[in-house]
Order: sequence, then C-alpha cells, then structure tokens
Amino acid sequence: MKHRREQQRQPGRISRTATTTAALVLLTACTASTPGQQMAPVDRVLQQGVRPEATDALLRSTFRLGAAMTTDPASNQVTSPLGALYAVSMLRAGAGTTTAAEMDAVLGLPAEHHEAMNALLARVQYFDGDPGSVDEEDPPGKPVLHLANAVFVPEGGTTGEGYLETLARHYGAGVHPVDFADPSTPARIDDWVSAETGGRITKAPIEVGAGTTLSLLNTVYFAAAWDEPFDPSGTVDRDFVLADGSSVDVPMMHGTRTVRHVQAAGWTGIDLPYGEGFSMRLILPAEGSPPEWNGQELLDMALLFDAAEDVWVDLALPTWDHAFEQDLLGPLTAIGLEESFGPDPDFRKIQPGSFVAGAAQAANITVAEKGTIAAAVTQLTMMASAPAPPELSVTFDRPFGYQIIHEDTGLPLFLGAVADPR
Repeated sequence: MKHRREQQRQPGRISRTATTTAALVLLTACTASTPGQQMAPVDRVLQQGVRPEATDALLRSTFRLGAAMTTDPASNQVTSPLGALYAVSMLRAGAGTTTAAEMDAVLGLPAEHHEAMNALLARVQYFDGDPGSVDEEDPPGKPVLHLANAVFVPEGGTTGEGYLETLARHYGAGVHPVDFADPSTPARIDDWVSAETGGRITKAPIEVGAGTTLSLLNTVYFAAAWDEPFDPSGTVDRDFVLADGSSVDVPMMHGTRTVRHVQAAGWTGIDLPYGEGFSMRLILPAEGSPPEWNGQELLDMALLFDAAEDVWVDLALPTWDHAFEQDLLGPLTAIGLEESFGPDPDFRKIQPGSFVAGAAQAANITVAEKGTIAAAVTQLTMMASAPAPPELSVTFDRPFGYQIIHEDTGLPLFLGAVADPR
C-alpha cells in the first residue's frame, strides 16, 4: 500500500492541555457526516450512566497512543491521539478472540469502551460546527471541535452488518459503499476528508485500490481563539536554540498572562487558555533534555496540572505552522498490537480473512497571535488475507497414474496413466 508523503493545503489558508477534565473533553468529539448507507441508517444512541472508570481508561489509552506517535523529538511533530483512538476503537468493534483480547490489554480498553466513547461524544456536542465556515485568519471565540467518522466498504454488502451497526450506533460513522477498483474512488475519499477538515487536509494519507476491502477514517478539526490574543506588534524575531546548540531567529509572540503553572523535576509547564474550557498545554523540558515523554508521564503531568495554581507570567511563545504525516503500523505494533496489526488477526466480524494493510495519519497545525487551527485525518485500510502457505509441494513432472473414484462406493470409474501429457 503506497502512502502519500506530500501534505497538501488549500491556497491562501493559514497552515496540534489542561486538567484531567479538560483532557477528557478532547476525547469527546462531535458528530459525523450523514452519507448514504449500505444498510438502513442507525442513529447513534447516546449512552448515559457510563462509569467514570471507563472514561478514565480511555484517557490513559489516548496518552499511550500519543506517546507512541511522537517518538522523534528531533523533528517537528503534530499528531492526534484522539483521532488514532477513534480509528483503533472502530477497528476493535470488529475484532474477536485473541485479537480482541490483545487490543483490550495493550490499550487498557474498558469492557464497555464503545459505550464510553459514545458517551464522551455527547459531552462536547455543544462545540461542534462546520469547519468550512471557520475564518482561519480570525479563529472563533467559541472553540469549534468537529470529529467525523466514516467507513468505505465494497459495494454488494460484503461487510458484516452487525459491525456496521456498531459503528453507526456508537460512533455515528457513515457507511459509503464504493468500488475500490474504480479510479474515481480515491477522489471520493479525499473529498470526504477535505469537507470534514475545512480543506486543511485535502488527501487521505493512504491510497486505496483494487485490493482494498475496507477503509476506516476519522477526522478531528479544532479552531479556537486565545482567551487573550497576543498583540501582533509584540511579535519580534528572537533566538530559538536548536537541539544541537545552534540558534535560529523565529517570530516570537510576547505577552503577560494568568495561567495554570507546574514546576516539576525535569520540566516546567503552563496551560495557555482558549475560551470555554480548552487550553494548550506547553511543556518545556530542562535545558539539554528532549521533549519526549511516555504515556504514564503524560498522565502524571495531567494530575499535577489538576492541583496547579494560577500564576501571572511573562510569556514568550513562537508562532508555528507545521504539517506531519506518519505510518502508524510501526508505532501500533511497537506498543504491543502485534497480532491486531499483523498478518493473521481475527476480524471475521468485519470481513472474513481480512487484515490491516495500512494505518496512517496526516495532521497540521497553525499557532499564531489570534489562536490555533488544527486538523488531522487517521486512516486504516484492510485487505483480504493471503491464503495460508501450503504444507506440502507436489509436482507431477514424471509419468503418473490417475483414477476417478465414486466416493460413496469407492468404485474406480476411470483408471489410467500418463506417460507423456502432450
């Protein structure tokens, strides 16, 4: 499966955190689009009364995925662990036997994790909006957090209906029947991605083709103004020290703010607020240390910020505009999902004999004086498993005999020999 490495943007567009509660908010995205269905549409049924332990488990899962996806502190990275969790969770809906057990154990998924994901969706419904309506030069005071899920399936109903019902009921995933061999299908998928990210991402990260049997997609779009915008007149070029000790001049925003602050062993951090309960968590490691943390450390940070006090700070923060694309098969396998993303998983509920042929994410972010715009698309594609290798090889390349047998009686209807097959 070929991965597209070039991140494409729309011309003229400017080119991703908080207490545990706020972090959970980032796990709770909004709605999906409503395309035509392969089956009768099933409205997402909101779940009530899901145990807090279940949502806490999802938060831990997200931090673990995020840490696995940001393992190269020497490069500019932007990822959406939220998007990865939704994509993997939709895949988990079709897993069985040892594959399901592995995914639950490695990711720490609760028994009712689909219901928990569903319940979290409802918690930020208030912030849903159309990414295409956002003026990215002037981010909105009320944050927009839009999440969409979709599954592209082969025409003809070859995908398990129970599986599709679960995606519709708990994830609001629209089902798009397509002919993967049709050259127009990649453009159809790209159009969906572009619409759900407001044009910030115009291409899905994995190319589909005749061998593809299913494509799962999730998009996350976020747009918000700072609670206190930075004055553009205060943005000046200042030194930024690179990992190798050299310095470069970069535009640096400047302002004084009241922010939540944590000073810990090896790092200092602040939560820079947007409006209505969202913030950007900024973590500055000790001098000479890379910006690299594992999932447990990220969770521990969240707990420290829970207890942090607000302080008045003089803040200097660079602007940045980054895009990043990565193959997720390596990171997901590295954290222990070896069977799930290997050649012989159990996804019979989706399609018999299928395996994950591709997993990738593309993301971008713009941080400037007025606020932040970010988008990500996560994609998983499936193919039919190759047949098991034969246990024995026999070649009839010399004279041989043959019989045609009636199995019930054992009678040889024909019997012969081949001395020369010409």
